[in-house]
Amino acid sequence: MTENVLPVPDIIDGVVPLAPGHPVHAVRHERQKVVTATQGSYEGLFADSVPDITVAERLLVALHACRLSRSENLAALYRSRLVALHTDAALVDAVDAGTPLPALADRRLETILAFTGKLITKPIEGDRAAVEALTDVGLSTPAVVALGQLISFLSYQIRAVAGLKAMVAAEEGRPPSAPALPDAEPAPTAAAAPRTGPIRINGFTNEVLSWDAWLDTVEFASASPEQVAALEEMSPAAKTSAYFLLLAHQPEILKQRSIAFNAIMFAPGGMPRAERELGATVESVVNGCVYCTSVHAQRFEQLAKRTDVIEQVFLDPHSAGTTPREKAIVAFSIVLGITPEAVGAEHIHSLQAVGLSDLEIHDLIHSVALFAWANRLMLNLGEAVHPEPSAA
Repeated sequence: MTENVLPVPDIIDGVVPLAPGHPVHAVRHERQKVVTATQGSYEGLFADSVPDITVAERLLVALHACRLSRSENLAALYRSRLVALHTDAALVDAVDAGTPLPALADRRLETILAFTGKLITKPIEGDRAAVEALTDVGLSTPAVVALGQLISFLSYQIRAVAGLKAMVAAEEGRPPSAPALPDAEPAPTAAAAPRTGPIRINGFTNEVLSWDAWLDTVEFASASPEQVAALEEMSPAAKTSAYFLLLAHQPEILKQRSIAFNAIMFAPGGMPRAERELGATVESVVNGCVYCTSVHAQRFEQLAKRTDVIEQVFLDPHSAGTTPREKAIVAFSIVLGITPEAVGAEHIHSLQAVGLSDLEIHDLIHSVALFAWANRLMLNLGEAVHPEPSAA
């Protein structure tokens, strides 16, 4: 006889909260692949099968990350899971309050939580020494990858929840007979003067960079079927990428992240793809992720056939944008990226005022949140490598 297994409730729907019939619930579930992959990532990251780092340790990481980010609803969720797991109450209280850990805590947990704090608040400060500190307290490479994915996913989850809560607040404050929104303002089709060389401003560039991992990567020739499937889910290039071959140490988590990535950045309809790339580039600049910035600046240029706004973002993202619509997209991306707890109805109204539909706003929220995830992995598990200067 087959045991009946109840489905796990959708965490983001529950935390925002969003109920069927609500306009924001309807918009969110238009992107069902994103919903499913986000939930799948959550379930995979807290699965019993993840080796060398306990569920309790991962839940303490989640509680710490959410408290640092002032995401109260998510923090309450992770605290409740720790209580249900019968985790030591003094330990949970200390992490929840941000106070020193009790004597029962060991150096391993202190190191894990210190790594969490760095990734959540200042990912640009990630370095090889922080990763080596994790291996020194007994974390294997798969465990470090799981921890990095978890903290980075939490950064995504926190921003997705913050953006959706703001959409709910904006919907509740919408006038009963709101005037029709203007049509989407087309982006300029050409820059004032085409650029003939690469952009290099404030350490950022649109050149093609490479990336080196600080830990051992999976050898594709000896990869397991699960690892091969996860790499293929992302893209053909993933099979030769040090970044994806490192993440392949946790194939199920990589697979769900890849599904989410492709659904967020490439789904038809909604926000134009170039504008999603702009949101990703802005988030990468404010986090200081040179590698992600270079990739998505290139993609914006390929799609929009111009570089003017990219140059502005590299120079000063707070004043960037060539149209009111672009300025609103950039400004929202900065607020959601840096201070997700501050995002409110007024930020959604500013996007609506320049013509963004609710689905476009949803797509922008998730593009920014996705790169809160990607940047933290790139900055904390390896480093960007610039091309050798060409000979004169």
